[in-house]
Amino acid sequence: MGKPKRERTLADNEAKAVTRMLRVSPRKLNLVAAAIRGKKVGSALADLTFSRKRIAGDVKKTLMSAIANAENNHDLDVDSLVVAEAHVGKAFVIKRFHARARGRASRIEKPFSNLTIVVRQVEESA
Repeated sequence: MGKPKRERTLADNEAKAVTRMLRVSPRKLNLVAAAIRGKKVGSALADLTFSRKRIAGDVKKTLMSAIANAENNHDLDVDSLVVAEAHVGKAFVIKRFHARARGRASRIEKPFSNLTIVVRQVEESA
């Protein structure tokens, strides 16, 4: 028997990729994600390639995965894809302690993030 197949949450002209546990704060990751939102895929890849942010390489890998999902799993045209959504979520936070003066300690927080990129195929306007 088994359970019934889950319905697809995205539209037929969309594909997505998710990367979890990126070792960067959501606030910093959102700066890079905001730079590619709404752009054509080629332009977004170029921006990420030449970005000076450390996390841009991981965002580029996620975007390339979304493009591959669109091409291989959903038969979408790569040349007409745009970044429909790029949203960032909080994952867990590792807490560490750092020795300070006079026998005290202060807490260091090391946050992690989740990244979701959705690409959508759009028709070229004449």
